Amino acid sequence: MVETGKPSLATRLAYGIGGAAGGIKNNGFEYVLLLFYSQILGLSAVLVAAALWIALLIDAFSDPIVGYWSDNLRTKWGRRHPLMYTAMVPVALAYFFVWNPPAGLSGMNLFAWLLGFTIVVRLMYTFFEVPSTALAAELSQDYDARTSLMSFRYFFAWVGGLTVQVILFFFLLQPSEGDPSGFFHLPGWHTYGLIGASCIFGSIAIMTLGTHRHIPHLKAPPPLRKLTPLRVLGEIWETVSNPSFRALFIATLFGLLASGISATLNQYINGFFWEFTSDQIGGLTVAVYVSAVLALVIAPMVGRIFGKKRAAIYIGFLAFTIAPMPVILRQFGLLPPNGTDLLYMIVLCVTVFDLALIIAYQMLAASMVADIVEQNELATGRRSEGIYFAGISFMRKLAQGVGVLTASGILAVASITPGMRSSDASDEAVRTLGWGYALSLLVLWMIMMVCISFYRISRADHEANLAALAAGGAGAEQVKP
Repeated sequence: MVETGKPSLATRLAYGIGGAAGGIKNNGFEYVLLLFYSQILGLSAVLVAAALWIALLIDAFSDPIVGYWSDNLRTKWGRRHPLMYTAMVPVALAYFFVWNPPAGLSGMNLFAWLLGFTIVVRLMYTFFEVPSTALAAELSQDYDARTSLMSFRYFFAWVGGLTVQVILFFFLLQPSEGDPSGFFHLPGWHTYGLIGASCIFGSIAIMTLGTHRHIPHLKAPPPLRKLTPLRVLGEIWETVSNPSFRALFIATLFGLLASGISATLNQYINGFFWEFTSDQIGGLTVAVYVSAVLALVIAPMVGRIFGKKRAAIYIGFLAFTIAPMPVILRQFGLLPPNGTDLLYMIVLCVTVFDLALIIAYQMLAASMVADIVEQNELATGRRSEGIYFAGISFMRKLAQGVGVLTASGILAVASITPGMRSSDASDEAVRTLGWGYALSLLVLWMIMMVCISFYRISRADHEANLAALAAGGAGAEQVKP
């Protein structure tokens, strides 16, 4: 009997904990890697951005390959789990070495080290990310249960990433005279890499082992057929031509361009624009735990009330207009001066509320991808969960790469150079940084909301797709976990 109910709590927890690996990796690469390699190790920000972008570009093209392979793989452990097991050790080791380059390495040698290990991290993480996200569409066909699964995944992604970053700012970066932020304490960064790598390994292991028992009940690969390069390309093109997928695909492009800029410039906004101390930045990070908990409640609730598309639009519009507002208000002199407790509390409250909405939007958007699977199965006779989530992952990586490059351009225009400290930045440089950050986010996020409005699958559409598949006998049987 096809499962239509909610997966058990144990299944949702195991699936969700797997998201922590991505949260840790993404937080490291998007929030502090540019800071570490440029400001601390002295590598040009342009070279850091180039290394990250090249690694993203190479990895992005692995997504459709891994996605298609994951959809069609035939083993005694099913389609997804063999790839997930393969990723565990290599991705953890490579992540450790990213944050532990040999002492004295500099210039192009440091660039080569960064490039090589970021490529390995991203390629091997794809072997986990694509098949594991595809599992959401197989563990349940229920419209709301999929939102619950994705809510757990994004909750643990944020909590995992935040926890390791809290450890970095509160316990590993030790302030000293001339370095009140503690950013230049190298042993702390090296330990951060070790902790992050260990948690990535544990997260992948828990998710993979925790869902292993469901392998016999997951969807089977499509029937054997003669596959040629042209046929593979044709099937991929047929799959991604779904109108609702195109809407999410393009929305993801603009949304993640904004996310890449936001994540890369986050520490610069906190350090240069607001002039927060490392303790204050750590406090902002800790407060976002509240955001993740709120999102875990908000996303399923508004999804049930409004349906996923309308809920995503409502939440997204509210969240993405609030996000840059403190910076814009400061540009017009409408906020208290830097160094005041009132300013910090305003930024803290806005951050908690806004991030809760942003995380909830991400949960809903991810669940919307899963609902395309049955519509595609009706049209093509194939289940292509891997291709769909690989497509979103592909766009995520390209967009974030361009976002990092754009952020580096904003830093260059603002004349914020490698090794510069906040006290050395001119007022004009800080204003330029603020405008570049706020306006780029506002424009890109608004374009994203327009794109997602073209998504076409409602709750009624999803239920009709399931009924049509049941009537036609399509799909493999699945039992309740």
